Amino acid sequence: MANSLKNIVPSEITLLSITLFLLHLSLFPLAVNSSYDVLAVNCGHSIDTIFENRTWVGDNDDTKLFSVIEPQIISVKAKANPNSDSVNHIPFSSARISFSDFTFSFSPINSGPVFLRLHFYPTSYQNFETSNALFTVKVGTNLTLLKDFSPSLWLPNDNKTITKEYCIHTKQGEKLDVTFIPKNTNQLNAFAFINGIEIVSMPSFLYYTNLSDPNYHLTLLDFDSNEYHIPNNKAMETVYRVSVGESQVPPGDDTGMFRNWDNDFPRYLEKQYPQSISSYFGPDHPNYLQNTIPNYTAPEVVYLTARSYGMDAKENYNVTWNFKVDSIFTYMVRLHFCEFDWHIKNPGDRVFQIFIDDIMAEPRADVLYWSSGVRMVPVHKDYALTMDSQGGSRQIERVNLSIKLQRVPETVFTKYSDVLLNGIEILKISDKNNNLAGPISKSIVLSPPASKKIKITTAFVVVIAVSGLVLAIIVGIIVFWLRRRFHNVMADNLSKTKNTELSSLPPHLCRSFTIAEIRAATNNFDDDFIIGVGGFGNVYKGCVDGSTLVAIKRLKSGSQQGANEFMNEIELLSQLRHIHLVSLVGYCNDDTEMILVYEFMQHGTLCEYLYGSNNQPLSWKQRLEILLGAARGLNYLHTEVKQKIIHRDVKSTNILLDEKWMAKVSDFGLSKVGPTGISTTHVSTMVKGSLGYLDPEYYMLQRLTLKSDVYSFGVVLLEVLCARPPLVRDLDKNTASLVCWFKKCYDEGVAIEQIVDPFVRDSITDEYLKYYCKLALSCLHDDGTQRPSMSQVVGGLEFALQLVVSEEDSQFGMTQKDRTYMSDEWSDLHFTRSHTYKESTVSARLGTREQPFSGIGNQRTRSYSCQNFKIYI
Repeated sequence: MANSLKNIVPSEITLLSITLFLLHLSLFPLAVNSSYDVLAVNCGHSIDTIFENRTWVGDNDDTKLFSVIEPQIISVKAKANPNSDSVNHIPFSSARISFSDFTFSFSPINSGPVFLRLHFYPTSYQNFETSNALFTVKVGTNLTLLKDFSPSLWLPNDNKTITKEYCIHTKQGEKLDVTFIPKNTNQLNAFAFINGIEIVSMPSFLYYTNLSDPNYHLTLLDFDSNEYHIPNNKAMETVYRVSVGESQVPPGDDTGMFRNWDNDFPRYLEKQYPQSISSYFGPDHPNYLQNTIPNYTAPEVVYLTARSYGMDAKENYNVTWNFKVDSIFTYMVRLHFCEFDWHIKNPGDRVFQIFIDDIMAEPRADVLYWSSGVRMVPVHKDYALTMDSQGGSRQIERVNLSIKLQRVPETVFTKYSDVLLNGIEILKISDKNNNLAGPISKSIVLSPPASKKIKITTAFVVVIAVSGLVLAIIVGIIVFWLRRRFHNVMADNLSKTKNTELSSLPPHLCRSFTIAEIRAATNNFDDDFIIGVGGFGNVYKGCVDGSTLVAIKRLKSGSQQGANEFMNEIELLSQLRHIHLVSLVGYCNDDTEMILVYEFMQHGTLCEYLYGSNNQPLSWKQRLEILLGAARGLNYLHTEVKQKIIHRDVKSTNILLDEKWMAKVSDFGLSKVGPTGISTTHVSTMVKGSLGYLDPEYYMLQRLTLKSDVYSFGVVLLEVLCARPPLVRDLDKNTASLVCWFKKCYDEGVAIEQIVDPFVRDSITDEYLKYYCKLALSCLHDDGTQRPSMSQVVGGLEFALQLVVSEEDSQFGMTQKDRTYMSDEWSDLHFTRSHTYKESTVSARLGTREQPFSGIGNQRTRSYSCQNFKIYI
């Protein structure tokens, strides 16, 4: 629209209309920018009309704003047939319809991003039945917005109309061509139609990435938590835009861009119990003086209302929103926040966790911290993730994208165990083929082309219809009976097969619990019994047989992945018995439930005593004893069972501690039988594991070896030494990864003792530290063949523990023989680095925000969490 806004206003508009339009124009710069173009086309209507203070231009062929190109059959303008359910307001009262291709070609507009909105009203138009509408929509020649689109089959919920909104980046001087292409075959009588088209300019970086802004982050929720960018050559579709805790915000109340904000309940919010709260106190307007985000990002009403759970909540909970999206595509998820509650006075007062598609996006979300400690300041957080099809299919299908807010673990301090969310936006990003089209909704049957020669009487039609209906009922009854019988037979066979597999397990090794026993043990899955929450489901503390404490893991039902892990863990653990492996007490698969029952581990996970809690820290000797126990458990899996087993998910949260502080390895859901035969060195398999612990060789080559567990255990060795998670997203890229940061410090000669957990720093001599570092780094060698075996790691830890015990028994330190042995023990493991430890500190190299171990004192009040991110690639 090189023509400015004034060219959109027709000369026939009344004085009142001009006044209203100028009023909008005068207010528009407050929200966005006075240079923005706005065009709304009322398709199928000949004259310009004002509706809700907006001018809708008729699609006359002689307008200077656009032209309608029809290479074959001329399209028609039609009005909707009136009925009791008609939508008769603009732009849905008329449409442009054609059996052939037609294009709206808009005049050259300024370079930059624009909203393109397409409005559809699937109803009857004169001689056109909307059930025969089936068409594709393209922009230019390359970008596909819709493919084989049948609007009547895509009506969302109880809506009668459809609005599709896209973000497209236009080039200077180029026309914007939107083409509608009916499904063209000899057998189909398909047509295309459109009721309304909007083009609204938007700020350059409202959704597109500004690479020159160092403060903007779009986090990709994947293995490395990399930054994701949305360049100008990508198009996007707004699939959901929701005002949380408030009714719908209509386009007229947006910030000048006429976006519609839907309400979150009951369409998307899973349960009604979260409270809808409003800013009844404090200022009437958000505070944009902090410059966190521009004032056009979302309407004020979005930031002045929110949804929470309740500040006095003691139980575990999930506040969940569910959205149906197309698989295979990557999505940008934007969450809007504004802390306006007067109870929240300091950062840390309200801290919670955010999961997107069951991936932890924020382990410690603190809105007031994000807004620099000032209330009423709007902020948003952006994330990108790719949605996979169920079962790993490459076909596009509808899948669920969930957003869950939950309280932080009790080990993380917060004044109020509450959550907060103001708004949600989900945008689909075009794929590598420049496509945004989703799956074809259903098998579509269209009417054959009409013929004037065929004349059938009404009576004959009625006879055929009745006969067909009776025949269909009879066939339906027969098919239903046969399918039900077949289903019952198959279900019986499947149940017998599954029960046969499980019943073949010796009862003294693996007990089969009934669902009634499990419900009794957990007080019918009472939330008060929950001791762990994760993407797999909940873990409950229970009591069986009157006095035996157990841990009961209830896997999510309906998950094929969960079912595979369920069977895998039963098959493995029922046959494994070792003092350093968590014992499987039994299982339950009644009533579609997948439940595993383990021995109860009194002291929880190793992780809880390293960071993210106020637990009494472990001594260095205790840490070595725990590491040695876990190493012996893994060595048992690698060498002492008939078929070598690779755990595949070694991490500090999977090392549990019993009442005597004995370490036991747990969670065998991802475990896999290792390579068999002398010549076989690895198992080729898809990548599964937890972020921060994955062997890079396994991740890149999909080759799983016994040394993959060794690498993961090396990460745990560093965790125990430094008391920080393997991956901290809040830090910069140089320090976010514990392994990369530790190696960098070691290679550059930075004094390693400066990054050791201050609680044990004084307990470790320089000689011990050098020895331990060599052991850990040997496990983390990039080349898996150069890593030690688990039996070698066990030997190394036994020696390290022996030295500590000897040091405690004798205050005379080590003998010269001990020192010589320590210096040579790992010299053959290809980590021959020459070091001169500098008397520098980490703080000299890193800024305050980048330094995980600044100062001496209990660092366990930091924002670290023991929750890991499990991935499946």
